[in-house]
Amino acid sequence: MYIHKIIISNWRSVKNLEVDANKLMVIIGQNNHGKSNLLSALLFFFGEIKHQDLDFNFGAKELFVQIEFTDLDESDRTTFKKYITSSGNIIVRKTAYIGGNFDYRGFIENPEDEWLQESNASAYTKRETAESLPFYVYLPSSGRLTKQHIVDAQINYIANNLSTIAMNFELEKTNFLGLKSVAKGIFGEVYFIPAVKEAVDDFTSKDSSTFGKIYAEIISSLSENNVDWKETRDKLSVLFSALNKNDNEGNKNSSRPQQLIDFETEITKELESWGAHIEIEVTPPDIDSVFKANTQVWVNDGVRTDIRRKGHGLQRALTVALVHVIAARFLGKEDGNIDGEQSSRKPSKSRYFIFEEPELYLHPQAQRALFDSFVSLSKKESQVILCTHSSLLIDVELYKSIYIVTKDNESVGTKIKSCNEDIFDGDAKKNFNLAYWINPDRSELFFAKKVLLVEGQTDKTIIPLLAKRLDVFKYDYTVIDCGSKDNIPAYARLLNKFNIPYMAIFDKDHQDGKSTDAINSANRSTTLIQDCIDLTLGESLIFDNDIEEEIGLEKGSRNKPYLALEYVYKTSFLIPDELERKIRKIYS
Repeated sequence: MYIHKIIISNWRSVKNLEVDANKLMVIIGQNNHGKSNLLSALLFFFGEIKHQDLDFNFGAKELFVQIEFTDLDESDRTTFKKYITSSGNIIVRKTAYIGGNFDYRGFIENPEDEWLQESNASAYTKRETAESLPFYVYLPSSGRLTKQHIVDAQINYIANNLSTIAMNFELEKTNFLGLKSVAKGIFGEVYFIPAVKEAVDDFTSKDSSTFGKIYAEIISSLSENNVDWKETRDKLSVLFSALNKNDNEGNKNSSRPQQLIDFETEITKELESWGAHIEIEVTPPDIDSVFKANTQVWVNDGVRTDIRRKGHGLQRALTVALVHVIAARFLGKEDGNIDGEQSSRKPSKSRYFIFEEPELYLHPQAQRALFDSFVSLSKKESQVILCTHSSLLIDVELYKSIYIVTKDNESVGTKIKSCNEDIFDGDAKKNFNLAYWINPDRSELFFAKKVLLVEGQTDKTIIPLLAKRLDVFKYDYTVIDCGSKDNIPAYARLLNKFNIPYMAIFDKDHQDGKSTDAINSANRSTTLIQDCIDLTLGESLIFDNDIEEEIGLEKGSRNKPYLALEYVYKTSFLIPDELERKIRKIYS
């Protein structure tokens, strides 16, 4: 299963926030707007961190993080069967209170009929009462009825008659799964890599470390399948049992070392007045634990040293490599009960990878490769959630994975801008995707204060240069080469959805010598652009001529971006008055 929807209330800078989640979530935004707070809210829900009083939004007495999970497998449906909604999802809320207490509660579809409500189950444990109710066929035919028998019968009756039962959807009054604290593990495995962390912490053999989790799986496999491992374990068991008073079968051990017997006798004699007798028992060591405790990781990159002595880049790369290995192995707890609960209740096999600024210490090429790995992870039954400041960890084609965090003021708190709708159809999607190869750095638009949409490379080159010449250039304005005039509407629609200010800059295309059909085609393209512009966010600026003509470059010049750049760099070049006005308007 994976996260489908997140609702956060009063967590740090977040007052009230609802987020539709995806298998890949890339969280971006300015510093101090709440990106890390969104990640920490998830870690709080999964039990990876404990809340403190400082985590409560100013003035709040309680906070909660609520998650709706979807795509449950058969094991999940068994574990969480009480909470499965008619849509096949489950919704769980973790609430914390000032002072340290917290609880988990699930949402349940509660029948309107009292005899089907779990809270009333105790009232029907007498067989003569239960026999009068429709769920009786799901009860044991003999023996004393318990509350759990009634609850199971209610659940089975509801499952088989759902279409005829009136339901209310509400937060349960008892604890989730009957437990006061679900704690870590029941919802799946969480792998969190913060922005600043010593890689050596991830490469210890402790079960809580990233390396320890996968290494424990390897040790378990060796313990079950390796012949030498089994023989060593058996020999150790025999050796240590020979030191005890009784052997493994409970029989008296006649070959026990005399030194141990004498030692027991001497101490017992000293305790004679107490009427106490001691017996020394030696427990064989757990060979799995011995191997884990005595494991160290060394790295040889030309010089063999421990991880701590390597550079931060290699340390970070090793940690990310570990996560990839874990994903490839499809780790997940297969067995295990929780606090003595019934054996059918198993932790989910789901995996959640949470990264904070994974681009740290990595060069651009490594960042691009890392992003491809994240995409692959999200397609392997894992959910990947990361916050980043790098445009190299964003793909505009995967715009549904992008979440822009904003915080306009403290009273409103942290908010999210995202888009789960399909923006493109037909050739528009193909053309938009192809434009990547023309402008691979176009993901910068999500970080921009304002986006300038232009037709081609010459516009992208000359417009910023002239702005610098006029001393109006702004680094937080991003110029995007859309590849053609007809691709501008696709970018405008995308920017509309994410509420990012923009200006569409294009040519009128009424040059001398153009045919009537060509002019009509240009007018249709202009209309399509203007129809797409949301006037609360965007505007247009139209050149009467193309940029080459605007600066006075001769027609038909080849290698136009370079020639145009060379032309405006001449000391004799003067910016025409009309072009200067337009450049100033673009960067206003």
